Amino acid sequence: MNITILGATGWIGSHIMAQAKANGHYVTAVVRDADKVTDGTAVEEFDLQSQNDIAEVLTNADVVIASIGGRAAGNHELVAQTAKRLLTALSGSSTRLLWVGGAGSLEVAPGVTLVSSPDFPAEYKDEALAQGEALSVFKATNTTTQWTFVSPAAVIYPGASEGPYRIGGDAFFTNEQGESKISVTDYAIAMLDEVQNAAHINQRMSVAY
Repeated sequence: MNITILGATGWIGSHIMAQAKANGHYVTAVVRDADKVTDGTAVEEFDLQSQNDIAEVLTNADVVIASIGGRAAGNHELVAQTAKRLLTALSGSSTRLLWVGGAGSLEVAPGVTLVSSPDFPAEYKDEALAQGEALSVFKATNTTTQWTFVSPAAVIYPGASEGPYRIGGDAFFTNEQGESKISVTDYAIAMLDEVQNAAHINQRMSVAY
């Protein structure tokens, strides 16, 4: 497949790019600074804060994967704005959109999100709320674009694959030790599995051990 990755030089985006290439896909990295891509990957330079037509850098993609946090740009509004922008740009095409989401919008009880919990880390709250707004955009937008919002566990950390992961939906879940965690490598593997299996079209899926 031809996979275009927005935010390909970020921490999660770079792991997704590595997995995509390892699976034999042709990858195009869309980044603000093309000089940061030094491994020969095809690259398109695009600033999400610009008003330029984003559709121009998505041409010929079978799948677009967006890893957009907003933290680096100091602009959390960018997250939901980009979701809406991509859904619009891809509407009417056969290109699927997979989104690197957050855990904060997962439900710890019906209608109660993880980010609203009293002990949710304050330093991640703005980003979590921004990802929740993006999820609302996906669920509310009337579009022909096929999308999948992929939420990681509450804790995503550096490291190699640790083996099988579990897939959930909107509900927050933990392992037998009460932990919600996954390595960034296994999150990237789960993302590429979804690229290839297309098992959660127009849904949020969550990934954890």
